[in-house]
Amino acid sequence: MKPFRSEFITVRGVRTHVRHWGRDGAPKLFMVHGWMDASASFQFVVDALQGDWHVIAPDWRGFGLSDYPAVDTYWFPDYVADLDALLRHYQPEGQVNLLGHSMGGNVVGIYAGARPERIRRLVNLEGFGLKSALPEQAPGRYRRWMDELLVEPEMKGYPSLAAVAGRLQKTNPRLSDERAAFLAQYWSAQGADGEWRILGDAVHKRTTPLLYHTEEVMACWKAITAPVLWVEAEHTNMWLWMGPKEEARVEVDRRLGHLANVTARMMPDAGHMLHHDQPEALARMLEEFLA
Repeated sequence: MKPFRSEFITVRGVRTHVRHWGRDGAPKLFMVHGWMDASASFQFVVDALQGDWHVIAPDWRGFGLSDYPAVDTYWFPDYVADLDALLRHYQPEGQVNLLGHSMGGNVVGIYAGARPERIRRLVNLEGFGLKSALPEQAPGRYRRWMDELLVEPEMKGYPSLAAVAGRLQKTNPRLSDERAAFLAQYWSAQGADGEWRILGDAVHKRTTPLLYHTEEVMACWKAITAPVLWVEAEHTNMWLWMGPKEEARVEVDRRLGHLANVTARMMPDAGHMLHHDQPEALARMLEEFLA
């Protein structure tokens, strides 16, 4: 495995962990992870890259080794602003190569529309967005949010790192024992009670009171000027949050139509965590696109 080095910087008042692979001075490639994940998730893809790259990957606020701010709700726009601050820190001028997976894919899509001049190439891995919300859902959503604020959220404990690895493999049966063991050590930490828990703030489990406004996101996608590489997994489970497959497929294709310059690829024999399942194939796609 390619070695990484850790750095902690302050991003909008939050102590943020940033993982680096590769040579300082090499072309930069920024990678941002998804929900309940961490920057170490990209290790296998980085290992498969053939070129000379400086890969920079943060842990989002409230995930991994970054601090958990004292909040009762995480607001999605904070990720966009955090990304802006992080890019200004590491590359204050010029254009960047930017990749996001899942939740991170949603963040980079909004950011690239808000600051199109900053993006050289954009890569979205399974960042579909959410099912369109309806205004009449708002009262129930606010009620649920307020009810959940009355209960302190908790993360489930696991008796060992092996149990954490088993949890990862339950979610993704394609994950090998070796890769699961590697991820487990960076995906969790042992508490004072001896139990291992995922490195994610339990507050993330609460419902957000804000509805998903699809057309606002699409307006951002439409404003993107950089070439976009869109990668889906053949065996994605996006239908769990996007709705029935037949209907969701039509909606995903409609959303892709808002991207002016997009290359859509399907990753065979992979699930939602395609960067774990097919890192070599993904690395080839990336370097071909970024060349």
